[in-house]
Amino acid sequence: MTDLILYHNPRCSKSRGALELLEARGLAPTVVRYLETPPDAATLVAVLDKLGVAARQLMRTGEDEYKSLGLSDPALTDAQLIEAMVQHPKLIERPILVVGDKAVIGRPPEKILEILP
Repeated sequence: MTDLILYHNPRCSKSRGALELLEARGLAPTVVRYLETPPDAATLVAVLDKLGVAARQLMRTGEDEYKSLGLSDPALTDAQLIEAMVQHPKLIERPILVVGDKAVIGRPPEKILEILP
């Protein structure tokens, strides 16, 4: 079976819900607590590629850091937004499930079921 990687924040109800859905199906993903061990830029680029979205679509725009860092500026490049997420992982939307060459943001948590093998 393809490895499952769940970018997870245990304090987030959506993230907990996604993990519970996987465990209820007997699946044990590799859990990455991204606030404790933030992904580097290359990892984020790979995740974005698997998601098929631009960097801005992976960002939590309601976070204080998003506002205080001026990240709503449309002139910012994906590279600049990715660097902001590396430096401030709280900005990364969650949960994210990666399965092989696909990924999905689990909002709502049931969305993760779409890419399960």
